[in-house]
Amino acid sequence: MAPHQHHHSGERKSSASQNLKIAFLLNLSFTVLEIVGGVFTNSVAILSDAVHDAGDCLALGSAWYLQQLSEKIANSKFNYGYRRLSALGALITGVVLIIGLGFVVWESSARLANPEPVYAPGVIGIAIIGIIFNGIAVLRLQGGQSLNEKIASWHLIEDTLGWVAVLIGGVIMTIWDVPIVDPILAILIAIIVLWNVFRNLYRVILIFLQAAPAGFQIKQFHQELLDLPKVVDAHHTYTWSLDGENHVFTSHLVLQPGSHRSEIIETKQRVYGLLKDHNFSHITLEIELEGESCQAGIDPIHDTKDLGPDHPLS
Repeated sequence: MAPHQHHHSGERKSSASQNLKIAFLLNLSFTVLEIVGGVFTNSVAILSDAVHDAGDCLALGSAWYLQQLSEKIANSKFNYGYRRLSALGALITGVVLIIGLGFVVWESSARLANPEPVYAPGVIGIAIIGIIFNGIAVLRLQGGQSLNEKIASWHLIEDTLGWVAVLIGGVIMTIWDVPIVDPILAILIAIIVLWNVFRNLYRVILIFLQAAPAGFQIKQFHQELLDLPKVVDAHHTYTWSLDGENHVFTSHLVLQPGSHRSEIIETKQRVYGLLKDHNFSHITLEIELEGESCQAGIDPIHDTKDLGPDHPLS
């Protein structure tokens, strides 16, 4: 029987691109303000962060553009649509953020050795504006489901926390002459944010390597397929994710000889029911009858002897 592909009807267009657009425009506006403020306060820290924010603008702009492209419908060239471009946007954003954080740590380390006095009241004013701008952008992206939004939000959380640190440092420096406080706080925040960025980038890399969706145990599900009535075998069971939200599932089911059309339909409906809580937007089932020859090649579930004892399917 020919494969059957199941689609969710009427894919909902997400608000992710709108959220990223607002975050980009807010970040761009504040970057310009930051450059002016850095010159006014004679603060190298603020000017350094302006360079970092300029990189953020590039990353958020590409994330917004790629997110828009990812919402285009499938065509003859991109059969699954453009959803993976959202993951590409997350990858670019994460890499730019790591570079930007590296720059901040480098500059902060230099300031540890040679602290420089700054105009503290001006720093406090710019820090408050920075917290407001970046805080609004974070609120727009918080709760977003795409990896693109999640990694972009860490851009803005890092910026917001950075400005909180600048604010605290500015207040302290108006009371005591301890300019070393600002770079110390900046380095600590950078370390925390880097940890979260690497964690999300790991998920992005798994998507590009076509790993099974998070939380979906393919070996356990294979056994659930075997437990279905009339099913005597299941092979070539594959699953991967398009963008971390929408997943693909394929499997060959072998039914008992003489299975009627109604029993085949019922079996497929049972499989759809097992998959309904896992966000599978593309489901393809190949139905075979026992004794039929399958020409699809090596099956990783059945041929685990070739995969080594440490392979997850072994």
